[in-house]
Amino acid sequence: MSPEPAGPWPGSPLPLGATPDDSGTNFALWSEAADAVDLCLFDVAGTETRIRLAESTDHVRHGYLPGVGPGQRYGYRVHGPYDPSRGLRCNPAKLLIDPYARAIDGSVQLHEAVLGFAGDPYGPAPDGRDSAPYVPRSVVVPDDFAWGEDRPPAVPWQDTVIYELHVRGFTRRHPDVPEHLRGTYAGLAHPAAVEHLTGLGVTAVELLPVHQFTSEPGLQRRGLTNYWGYNTLGYFAPHADYCATGSAGGQVAEFKEMVRCLHAAGLEVILDVVYNHSAEGAEGGPTLSFRGIDNRTYYRLQPGDPRRYTDYTGCGNTLDVRQPAVLRLVMDSLRYWVTEMHVDGFRFDLAPALVRSFHDVDRLSAFFAAVHQDPVLSRVKLIAEPWDAGEGGYQIGQFPAPWAEWNGRYRDTVRTFWAGAGTGVRDLGSGLSGSSDLYAGAGRPPYASVNFVTSHDGFTMRDLVSYERKHNEANGEGNADGEGDNRSSNSGVEGETDDPAVNVLRRRMVRSMLATLLLSTGVPMITAGDELRRTQGGNNNAYCHDDETSWIDWDLDKDAQDLLAFARRLLALRAASPVLRRRSFFDGRPGPDGVQDLAWLRPDAGEMTHEDWLTDGPRTLGVYLNGRAIRRRGPHGEPVVDDSYLAVFHGGDETVTCTLPGPPWASGYELVFDTAVENAAFTGSRPAAAGTEIDVIARSVVLLRAFRD
Repeated sequence: MSPEPAGPWPGSPLPLGATPDDSGTNFALWSEAADAVDLCLFDVAGTETRIRLAESTDHVRHGYLPGVGPGQRYGYRVHGPYDPSRGLRCNPAKLLIDPYARAIDGSVQLHEAVLGFAGDPYGPAPDGRDSAPYVPRSVVVPDDFAWGEDRPPAVPWQDTVIYELHVRGFTRRHPDVPEHLRGTYAGLAHPAAVEHLTGLGVTAVELLPVHQFTSEPGLQRRGLTNYWGYNTLGYFAPHADYCATGSAGGQVAEFKEMVRCLHAAGLEVILDVVYNHSAEGAEGGPTLSFRGIDNRTYYRLQPGDPRRYTDYTGCGNTLDVRQPAVLRLVMDSLRYWVTEMHVDGFRFDLAPALVRSFHDVDRLSAFFAAVHQDPVLSRVKLIAEPWDAGEGGYQIGQFPAPWAEWNGRYRDTVRTFWAGAGTGVRDLGSGLSGSSDLYAGAGRPPYASVNFVTSHDGFTMRDLVSYERKHNEANGEGNADGEGDNRSSNSGVEGETDDPAVNVLRRRMVRSMLATLLLSTGVPMITAGDELRRTQGGNNNAYCHDDETSWIDWDLDKDAQDLLAFARRLLALRAASPVLRRRSFFDGRPGPDGVQDLAWLRPDAGEMTHEDWLTDGPRTLGVYLNGRAIRRRGPHGEPVVDDSYLAVFHGGDETVTCTLPGPPWASGYELVFDTAVENAAFTGSRPAAAGTEIDVIARSVVLLRAFRD
């Protein structure tokens, strides 16, 4: 460590973090627990210089250093009480990351010196070893960037189609992306990647966590990594390993360039964010940032024992967003990603953990109030994962407007129906029509429901029809991790097979699930690679595999090419059909044409009765979608008549004969697609008169365009 230079100028307590200008950099760190704070500067050789931040304003230690500019590596050491019995864990031997760091350089190494305690995490003795050789540095980064004419696409919710992807895994094996760009922000911005997204027809990418994260010690010991990224280290810093230009601050500019390229292609950027817990884990975890800065403010502690954390996340700790300083951190981070990084929305991991005022989930929480009144955040897309690991944490349908939610009930319903469980069609009808029983009563629109069949967490769609059991042995946890209730079907054979009949059924079921998703009212979310028949070999918890298990394989065989073509046609159909993209719920009442907007039909063309809905017997459901019930005008104010459709969903094991319903629904029909037909083009067919009987193959969807005289 080099000698300490002359003290810094007083500087300013705001903004928090490191803020450079033309002459130097202002540093500001909040800590109510601190007795003193040392700013630690590191030169290119790694030599450390410590500077005491003597100024304190409202618990913010601050100072301005002339001559210090962008690219400077730094950290903090916080002097204060180490007394776990009072929830205090300050330890100046530990180099701490700035919670407001715009970039982070380096990784957390597996070494006992990163632990803040000596021997017992609940005992009174701190560990005196210096952690600096084993932890990352914060980096000073300016906020300047030449955005040019960048504008958010601002796609209306009802027109949104989300594509959930992993920045690294999406292009890591893409042959048309230059090798040095694969797996990076620049790789995702490459024309080959963008063209796949626009050609598919999605409108938004939802990126798995891109906040700087690290791997848990347990994974490191097993030689694995936290690939998904749900282990955040810095809430302002783009993950450096996804940057093609290094970790000295270039990750910020590269991320911004990626956003600009995606916007130029008409694609919104939504971030999956993890504000519910941090990478420091449980009490026995490393001291990297919050724990050493002000443990009892940043984390929720058990009321009767402040040595221990209250864990609503299953990850060892829970950030205490009830605290003003923590709420400010989260809000500042969210606004930063919108105003400086130009992202268009957020999906909040384990969102109920953010809104527990005392113990229960609280619709009047400070976090909800702060977001809803914020002039920036109230205008972007907000999506909740509406469950956490705490008591009463399953909150689906309970988030207030303008939030949307991952609809886990929709996922379970669609999986159950196509797996052939024989539970009737009542829940399927709800999901197809936007889950009004969850959202309409609170005055929320159908696009409050983000519909999905698969996500990063669980089986891929191909594996959903190929495995009935998880196969997570490679995770090193004895196959004990991952969800056991997958609602999947292996189609008669566990795993991959050469049996042609089994493979025909599997391909049909995947097409049927994709068709169900994209014909449903609400916001569809597709998991990257499902349209390419991606497999994880039956692993339903591949969070720790940064390898071919998780990366998308772009070497497409004929089956994958056929499925991609089918998915593109489905998305084009949805984009062209307003009746599939409703802003309000169906109400079953007659529209301007005198015909009700929605009708549920049996195979015999009769309308579903109350008794039909309540029994577990039906395996077939017809739905008539009246496009003429939508009031729409053309460019000159003329009325526009939209297409109406009849969709038949058949989850049974045998072929069923269905009668095409007559007036008032239609006088004739034209086939749009049948998922039982391999590689069928959406070109229509000769019209069939009402009353015609058609055969619907097992586990298939038939969509027909309806005509009226």
